[in-house]
Amino acid sequence: MNYQILIADDETEIRELFRLYLEKDGYKVLEAASGPEALDVLKKESVDLAVLDIMMPGMSGLSVLKKIRENSNIPVMILSSKSADSDKILGLDLGADDYLTKPFNPLEAVARINSNIRRFYSLGAKEKEVLELSVRDLKLDTERCCLFQNGTEIELTSVEYRIMVLFMENPGKVFTKQQVFSAGWQDEYMIDDNSIMVSISKLRSKLNDQKNHYIKTIRGLGYRLEAS
Repeated sequence: MNYQILIADDETEIRELFRLYLEKDGYKVLEAASGPEALDVLKKESVDLAVLDIMMPGMSGLSVLKKIRENSNIPVMILSSKSADSDKILGLDLGADDYLTKPFNPLEAVARINSNIRRFYSLGAKEKEVLELSVRDLKLDTERCCLFQNGTEIELTSVEYRIMVLFMENPGKVFTKQQVFSAGWQDEYMIDDNSIMVSISKLRSKLNDQKNHYIKTIRGLGYRLEAS
């Protein structure tokens, strides 16, 4: 399958660089030079993954991300010259799956895109073999990729969904940060402690889990979903 990747960046050189490397890997590249143009592409085309620059004319990449998350959970990577943790946290908090800081290595960028595509579309089929996972008052519909708590749907990003699949397939089992990162971000060779902490914190907030009765931190080891 030829996946379509949207590259939204107001710098022509950046878009051309992505196109050069991605087309070598067999992807079809769609381009946008502004936020509104990116939204227009998303409406007209079937986009499988989006790379969004934060600083774009007309509408920021974060605003575009918000619009995407209103009705889609496709993988989204944020691209920015800003390297402050606060910017990364904001992007992840809004539902981004990954973050690239300019200047970047194009080979690493393509590797991250490959990883997100592979996990979200290829390995996702394995997750759907079991149609529903249940732990206490949580139910995960793996056919619709929806989480319910006491019958009420909880909206998840694609990263949060994959983490919950990992936990709910193995309630009571302790997972290392590397295992959580590998499942959530689809990268077996990297780890970002800050991204993990942000996503676990967001999951706890969505589960109203102030006392960590659901997702337990096991000091020095990792995390587990409490089975009872």
